[in-house]
Amino acid sequence: MDMLWLAFTGIVFFAYTMAAITGFGSTIIALSLGVLWLPIDKILPILVCLNVYLAGFFVVKNFKYIDWNLLKSIVLPGMLLGTLLGYLAKPLFDEVLAKQLFGLLIIWFSARELWRMSRVDVIKAWPLWRTRLVTLGAGITHGMFASGGPLLVHALAGNKVDKAKFRASLAFIWLLLNVLLALAFLLDGRLMPVLPQVLWYLPLIFVAIKLGDYLHQRVPEQVFRQAIYGLLLVTGVILVISRFLS
Repeated sequence: MDMLWLAFTGIVFFAYTMAAITGFGSTIIALSLGVLWLPIDKILPILVCLNVYLAGFFVVKNFKYIDWNLLKSIVLPGMLLGTLLGYLAKPLFDEVLAKQLFGLLIIWFSARELWRMSRVDVIKAWPLWRTRLVTLGAGITHGMFASGGPLLVHALAGNKVDKAKFRASLAFIWLLLNVLLALAFLLDGRLMPVLPQVLWYLPLIFVAIKLGDYLHQRVPEQVFRQAIYGLLLVTGVILVISRFLS
């Protein structure tokens, strides 16, 4: 198990470096690669705590840009309810089935983004009811896998929100939800056993952010995005067929 956790250290460093370059995906990259070898229930509390640190940093830095109307009217109700439902539903699925469901989410997300990058279509705004429904789904996936980002960004597609406000508002959402999840993991006993790993990874996240920012200035972001989506697509397929590989 020690060697597996050492390998996961490399995965965390890679995931957060890529997130610093592209601005997304720290959890979905780390979790999708990590669950190939380690249990979801062991990895989730670690990533949730790391994302409290990461989101907190960006909330403090960009607090003045948070769009409170967007949060109160659309995002918060669906995300809070969905996260609660996802957290409560998670124990109903065995480990392999949970991996398969997560794999399907990854395949949808990565295939959609690769397809979208090949097109130049203008994204149209959705009806409000559809936005709320998909936001609820984003909350459920966040409660189950701490990975509500793909669906939430999809739900808000077409909304005319300034980029700075959009990113700051999402950072606030992830800070709030991950604090709540971290408290839940503390109460259900899943956080304390992995607390040493959380403390070990914190300095690593700082280095990853610095390296990612350095690479962001020197290598086209499009190259990294295509590589990440391709990697996630392959990983998602592996997770979906994991029952047959066991």
